[in-house]
Amino acid sequence: MSNDSYEDAIAGLNKLLSEKADLGSVAAAKIKQITAELESAASQGFDPGVSLLIAAADAEFGLIMAITLFRKNPDLYGALAKGQSPKFLVFACSDSRVCPSHVLNFEPGEAFVVRNIANMVPPHDQTKYSGVGAAIEYAVLHLKVEHIVVIGHSRCGGIKGLMSIPEDGSTASDFIENWVKICAPAKSKEAVNVSLGNLLTYPFVREAVVNDTLFLKGAHYDFVKGAFDLWDLDFKISSCLAI
Repeated sequence: MSNDSYEDAIAGLNKLLSEKADLGSVAAAKIKQITAELESAASQGFDPGVSLLIAAADAEFGLIMAITLFRKNPDLYGALAKGQSPKFLVFACSDSRVCPSHVLNFEPGEAFVVRNIANMVPPHDQTKYSGVGAAIEYAVLHLKVEHIVVIGHSRCGGIKGLMSIPEDGSTASDFIENWVKICAPAKSKEAVNVSLGNLLTYPFVREAVVNDTLFLKGAHYDFVKGAFDLWDLDFKISSCLAI
């Protein structure tokens, strides 16, 4: 961890301590203890980020953070205790640089999120892709989401891997290349749009789109330039056929 990151961690803890004085003496003492441990780790050459991660796993520290989040918006968490009703199903990449909640500023309960390598939506297949199918089915049929958004991003390693697969289709890994082949047509077309097309192979998705109760959107987040693009595709579909 850089010095700046270390200083940020310490500053964050001190800010929490000053803003949440009403958490009580036990909580305050715990935050002071964690701060001291971070400082000690840094002085001994250890990565303070590791110490912070360990501290975050501590039950008391977790309780402090949970209380802090709850007190910011008690009405929200009271409503979430009764159930979820997100408006969005979001497909995003597992890449650590592009957390969809951070990019789109989602509050808890606003989006049902599926993350995988290269933010891909596979075609309907009850055996091969049942995990993704289950997420789509639950979001569309049970949560009644109104929008499905597939978000691509800059510098995606999964897409880079897709583009580097030899023409003979040979692979050098057990899982990654076979997964990204889902969007093999992206060699001539945007991978996000391939995923949007694949969504229409799910009968319940296609029916909802035909009935205008569900809308599909593509997006691209360029974290290098700080740009975000959102678009619709004008699918020519009926209840029986996707073209």
